[in-house]
Amino acid sequence: MASPDSTLSADLAHKLHVKALKHDYVLEPRLEYRTVGGVSGPLVIVEAVKKPMYAEIVNIKLGDGTSRRGQVLEIDGSKAVVQVFEGTSGIDNRGTTLEFSGEVLKMPVSRDMLGRVFNGSGKPIDGGPPVLAETFLDINGASINPAERTYPEEMIQTGISTIDTMNSIARGQKIPLFSAAGLPHNDIAAQICRQAGLVKKLESEANLMDGDAEDQEFAIVFAAMGVNMETAYFFKQDFEENGSMDKTVLFLNLANDPTIERIITPRIALTTAEYLAYECGKHVLVILTDMSSYADALREVSAAREEVPGRRGYPGYMYTDLATIYERAGRIEGRKGSITQLPILTMPNDDITHPIPDLTGYITEGQVYVDRQLHNRQIYPPINVLPSLSRLMKSAIGDGMTRKDHSEVSNQLYANYAIGKDVQAMKAVVGEEALSSEDLLYLEFLDKFEAKFVNQGPYEARSIFDSLEIAWSLLRIFPRELLRRITAKTLDVYYDRESST
Repeated sequence: MASPDSTLSADLAHKLHVKALKHDYVLEPRLEYRTVGGVSGPLVIVEAVKKPMYAEIVNIKLGDGTSRRGQVLEIDGSKAVVQVFEGTSGIDNRGTTLEFSGEVLKMPVSRDMLGRVFNGSGKPIDGGPPVLAETFLDINGASINPAERTYPEEMIQTGISTIDTMNSIARGQKIPLFSAAGLPHNDIAAQICRQAGLVKKLESEANLMDGDAEDQEFAIVFAAMGVNMETAYFFKQDFEENGSMDKTVLFLNLANDPTIERIITPRIALTTAEYLAYECGKHVLVILTDMSSYADALREVSAAREEVPGRRGYPGYMYTDLATIYERAGRIEGRKGSITQLPILTMPNDDITHPIPDLTGYITEGQVYVDRQLHNRQIYPPINVLPSLSRLMKSAIGDGMTRKDHSEVSNQLYANYAIGKDVQAMKAVVGEEALSSEDLLYLEFLDKFEAKFVNQGPYEARSIFDSLEIAWSLLRIFPRELLRRITAKTLDVYYDRESST
């Protein structure tokens, strides 16, 4: 016979259950506020808020039942300034309710995001189902211990000769594309997406290893900010038609979307890239266009907050803000993947001293310069190699990564092209008859370099080895003694060799 204590009465069991539910209850109920004190541009001022937190997400419900999200930008006692991602139209102090969530903005991420199209807030817009999140990550990213960063090495191949040969991009590097209004930076960005990948390493001088396994480790995160419908459709259609969509995550913030959304779009894109790189082991190329639209959105929010403006009306903290984006590129010790950034920005009035390219140049590791004069002469891609620079190129090229003659060929191309430009300027003054035979060789090289090496079809993908062979075919214009930046040993191997391209 069971003892009286071995079983519990239903009444006692119910009381214990209720007590257990109430025990250690630490989650405070969320409060809804109807205390909108004012609206200023993309900002809402909320009064009488109990313990608001900086960067806290606010759920907003309008009088007509529509929902929006915002983020706390500033706190002054019980007053909170909230930036609304979807815009402030329709928000009033009567029918609008706000709920402070106590959480920062987090992005649901998953491997299934590859091949999908999202808006600037990270919501799918391709007609597919919502992404089943594998985890949620803070869009501002986790702090990276500088001691755990590893030096960027090995090359990301773009398929464009002027970039791969003379401004090689290392895995983990951040290098911007400086362009201007009316130049084909969107076409260059789309071409890089079509062609980019890891270098298929040489098994021998004649044979390439199968690169399928390495291709599976490569992904692209593309974020477009402030683009019109035509440009957004161009990117989406181009990626789908050319098969690059399967390895791409596409974020589109349109020109008619709320300006404030542009501030979170690059951070959402980089959060996705960090998951693919550090958790999935992929080498991720992040393309951000147009960072000038991002900076303009930053200026608009700063003006709405009535902050003291800096140069040309941009906020004084724009350098710090841009650094929070660019510095998320890199490699981490013990993690297989890497994040390489290629931000694209348009220089207002072609002014490279404008605050946006100026501050970007301080933070990043070089630049690729899109030139209007080359574009006017129908040369595509109009990349001027002389003002372009990749500061980490030395760690991305060479024997075992590209080819042992890569560095010497690049230096010789730079030298000969610069001399050719000087000779061209001298010709305009003294005439061609006054030039020496050596000067005429440099003029011939200048014309052929721009016509055959710089000029490249939008759907012409050149491997780094193809580009090096084209470079050698141009350098053979000169006798060996004029190729002073290439060692005799390298000349013995490559100077007399037939081009294989």
